[in-house]
Amino acid sequence: MKQQEAIQLFEEKKVRTLWNQDEEKWYFSIVDTVSVLTDSPNPRKYWSVLKTRLKKEGSQLTTNCSQLKMQSADGKYYKTDVADTEQLFRLIQSIPSPKAEPFKLWLAQIAAERLDEMQDPELTIDRALEQYMSLGYSENWINQRLKSIEIRKALTDEWKSRGLKEGVQFATLTDIISKAWSGNTTKEYKVLKGLKKENLRDNMTNTELILNMLAEASTKDISTATNPESFEENKKVAEQGGNVAKVAMKELESKTGKKVVTALNAKDSLKQIEDKKKDE
Repeated sequence: MKQQEAIQLFEEKKVRTLWNQDEEKWYFSIVDTVSVLTDSPNPRKYWSVLKTRLKKEGSQLTTNCSQLKMQSADGKYYKTDVADTEQLFRLIQSIPSPKAEPFKLWLAQIAAERLDEMQDPELTIDRALEQYMSLGYSENWINQRLKSIEIRKALTDEWKSRGLKEGVQFATLTDIISKAWSGNTTKEYKVLKGLKKENLRDNMTNTELILNMLAEASTKDISTATNPESFEENKKVAEQGGNVAKVAMKELESKTGKKVVTALNAKDSLKQIEDKKKDE
């Protein structure tokens, strides 16, 4: 089953999703849905109680729901109760919530947008552009971010062609690249920037994004040229790709006298821009 993982936002709350390319349908995290609809401090417990009640009532809904591996807040992947759009519509009926109707409309929109994007992939880029602009990012930063998505996709496609597995192996290689050029694993980088669940790349400066792109593009090109066969060989290639960006970073720092990798995140950066505009 070919899957594409994504984070969807409903009223600024995250809902983990997986797109099943073979079935052409979305699967949504039930716990995340419960969290959105109920504002419960413990959505897992809420879902556990609800699941028990539905079973006692003879509902087939909980039986038909699947489990898929989704990334948790700690960055690891765990089996998670999921439901497709049709199942989620039925589940929502069992959860008293004033957000039920808006959430149903949101679900329908997500499904429709995905079908549109399959017919016209440029719509994916257009929607990403609109979302970043609405958050206050600069046009220059957005262009870099969209380019970084393209380069990342090329790298992961290269890894897949080498028989590498998504999840642990991809995460390990990504950490090696990041450590090689920035001196930080992904987790260490997020700690530096004061991030928790936020996306690291969405909180990089222009220069950080460019160097990360250079590291990933270099890794992909070196892999294509050297044809690594084992995971250990791919790890060496990842370090080599990261080192290409490290050399560029050190050269830049020697010319500017400023550190490239800093604690500055998107929230701080956007606030600086707003403050500057107010002063003007």
